[in-house]
Amino acid sequence: MPLTLDDLFATPDHYLHSFAFSSGGDQAVFVPMDRAAYHRSIFLDGRISPAEDGSMALPLATVLQGVRPAAATAWIFHMAHVGSTLLARALDGVEASLVLREPLALRQCAIHPDDRRLALVLAMLGKRYRADAPSLVKANVPVNFLLPKLAGANPEARAILLYLPLRDYLLAILRNDEHRTWLRNVTGQLARYLGDLSALSDAERAAALWLAQARAFAGALVAMPGARALNAEAFFAEPEAVLNAAAAHLGVPLAPAAIAATVAGPLFSTYSKNPAQAFDNAARVARRQELERAISAELDAAAAWIARNAADDAEAPLIAGALIR
Repeated sequence: MPLTLDDLFATPDHYLHSFAFSSGGDQAVFVPMDRAAYHRSIFLDGRISPAEDGSMALPLATVLQGVRPAAATAWIFHMAHVGSTLLARALDGVEASLVLREPLALRQCAIHPDDRRLALVLAMLGKRYRADAPSLVKANVPVNFLLPKLAGANPEARAILLYLPLRDYLLAILRNDEHRTWLRNVTGQLARYLGDLSALSDAERAAALWLAQARAFAGALVAMPGARALNAEAFFAEPEAVLNAAAAHLGVPLAPAAIAATVAGPLFSTYSKNPAQAFDNAARVARRQELERAISAELDAAAAWIARNAADDAEAPLIAGALIR
């Protein structure tokens, strides 16, 4: 039978991967998925691992005609490099909620804002395999700047706002050349929200990005009663307790025994973005201590930038926000 618009909106098996923009007309690109494909896809951008080869591009105008209200969705928002991939993968039980890690189409809506495309993306992200288990979306940094629109679309949504205080954040962002390149690229892409930061040093850019996201998270705590701030260091220190609280808060049906098995398993002894690489919290802490000595001057420069550009209590809304535990 020919595929219909109702089919596209009925099941997660038809995944809206991205938007393609061309002079011949914008298109919505769909990728075939199933529950196992979502589980093994650490990210849903170019690194997606689909159920089978091939994709389907449809005229965006046609797909937009079928948009309907989005089902309730739970969220993980984060500042980048603060443990969000580990958190999302730890909550991804194959029989529980569908977990969508960094959907590319959602990111595109932040880089190129468009309310109609955003409504389409939200409807697609709300699809689920279990009627009693809301999909859980781990967004990425650009999506933090859509928080006012996302709160307006569903102010009752459950969400975790995963963050680090400034100094800890700098140690995560400035730790190697790859992360610094990412920092320069993403702050350039987000110039509409951040302004032109090209004259700033890496440390100052990181401070500016942290401040903008801290403010976005503080606003979300006010606009979304179901949002909870979580200091990533609490998650790293007590993962089992935090995961139980997070699952309960987000409506993810994971039993405590399943969470305990996950924490004791390979996920917490390897790098969450590359399971072939050994890594755990002890290695993270040791790396952090070494880096803190090496970049102390940059840490001071970032703190000075914050002092010049933000109120003394810029971080207070996060620290005072309701934690999930």
